[in-house]
Amino acid sequence: NDTQRTCRCAGSGRLVVWCGGLWTCAGQRSDPRWHVAAPWVGGHVRCVSLCRAVWGGAEGMRTLEEEMKFLERVDDTRFRVHVGFVPNMRVTGTFYANKKLETLLFDELRAYSQRGNHGGGFLPAVKQLANVAALPGVVGESIALPDVHSGYGFAIGNVAAFDTTDPASVVSPGGVGFDINCGVRLLRTNLHLKDLEPVQEQLAQSLFDHIPVGVGSQGIIPTSAANLESALEMGMDWSLREGYSWAEDKEHCEEYGRMLNADPTKVSARAKKRGLPQMGTLGAGNHYAEIQAVEEIFDTHAARKMGIEREGQICVMIHSGSRGLGHQVATDALTSMERAMARDNIVTNDRQLACARIQSQEGKDYLDAMACAANYAWVNRSSMTFLCRQAFAKMFNSTPDDLDMHVVYDVSHNIAKFEEHMVDGKLKTLLVHRKGSTRAFPPHHPLIPVDYQFTGQPVLIGGTMGTCSYVLTGTERGMQQTFGSTCHGAGRSCSRHSSRSKLDFQEVLDRLKTKGISIRVASPKLVMEEAPESYKDVSAVVDTCHEAGISKKAVKLRPVAVIKG
Repeated sequence: NDTQRTCRCAGSGRLVVWCGGLWTCAGQRSDPRWHVAAPWVGGHVRCVSLCRAVWGGAEGMRTLEEEMKFLERVDDTRFRVHVGFVPNMRVTGTFYANKKLETLLFDELRAYSQRGNHGGGFLPAVKQLANVAALPGVVGESIALPDVHSGYGFAIGNVAAFDTTDPASVVSPGGVGFDINCGVRLLRTNLHLKDLEPVQEQLAQSLFDHIPVGVGSQGIIPTSAANLESALEMGMDWSLREGYSWAEDKEHCEEYGRMLNADPTKVSARAKKRGLPQMGTLGAGNHYAEIQAVEEIFDTHAARKMGIEREGQICVMIHSGSRGLGHQVATDALTSMERAMARDNIVTNDRQLACARIQSQEGKDYLDAMACAANYAWVNRSSMTFLCRQAFAKMFNSTPDDLDMHVVYDVSHNIAKFEEHMVDGKLKTLLVHRKGSTRAFPPHHPLIPVDYQFTGQPVLIGGTMGTCSYVLTGTERGMQQTFGSTCHGAGRSCSRHSSRSKLDFQEVLDRLKTKGISIRVASPKLVMEEAPESYKDVSAVVDTCHEAGISKKAVKLRPVAVIKG
């Protein structure tokens, strides 16, 4: 590509860029083994390894028909990606999609095949899924859930596990994401929709006033530098000590709200500076606090165990993460891991898949810092839970306890954790990366609360702004097929830029009002990015998981009031 000064190696499939007077493999710019020995002549360059590099579209790119030969339909909800779809695949890939959802994935792949690599942006989600299957130490399969869409390195909705006994196994920040432990918390109440209707607008405003929202928002939870250090190390135990959390809250939280390997000394000063003023803030983008009403109960037994007993019952869903602190932790790790890759001769198909050996110093440092960011996110959601309880208590002249505002569960979407799973008939300790996917452990699993031992772990699936949300439960089939994972939401169907250019924010807000939904937003013009038209149908995503048997529908919730940044 004469303009962008990039080409692709037909032998290895790797992107090659013009750097320092040489054509160099992207992601390995400092590695002389990948320097191109010959100049750009007639559209071709030649690597030291004598692979031919060709500029986009002319050679080395497959047509859609050729790409589809590597994809096999396994059943009505599952496709397999065979080795050879991208170079160096160590395991196969699997993605879940029904008829409606598969069209979006194949259209994305078709557009990529037609344009070559000229379009910029991320690779198609199916390509990203396959590139993850080429990482060192990966086992089982690289898995994509029905809400999958392109992301940085890993697709959002991608699950991959790495064998900790393999010295070559890696950890990749791209497999966790920049918003570490972005997750969802669900609170129940004993209120009914009829109790809410007379004060719906006032309650929406009160919640908006209590919870700081928007880009760069600052929290009202007083936090000193010393308190931040403690919160990074202790997670929800800090919230409990400071009075922002109930003792039983952590029982209904993944990892009990604290990753024990957290080491605040591994978090940079810049990350701490960004996180200090943001404790107890919602942020912007797809984050929200939403008052919801139970619309349908699919599994009465599971719902009762969660304290959800009737249609019309009011719940509150909080979706947020680790804010600027988590973003900085990921950014810092990517920088150090690029150096580690050059040192340890780690080669990936995509430079966004920067990684380090799990047992390397860079790998250990990232996991310890990531744990701190995860703890920060749990403290953040706990702080907003405290503020939410205060808003409800003032509005209804009661106490949060009398309103039965207990945590149903708190799930993580972007995280990497050490877990035990069966691989090829053997029990192994794996580092499971879940990016835009939710842990969904089955009944009787030792890591879920005693309340849910007979139902399976609650799985919280947030919808898009103005659409329904779901509560699912984990299943044994999910444990066997997806490392105990399922979807996390609707999943984007178009880019944020495309949404901004095609939608009018006032029309989006007016449609919500006609549905009887109260809406409070800090940045109205960002609403277009989160409009339902920008996402897949969350019901189609959930139905696919239910039909595949990797999770089971329990409760459907509809929005009553939405608070966004």
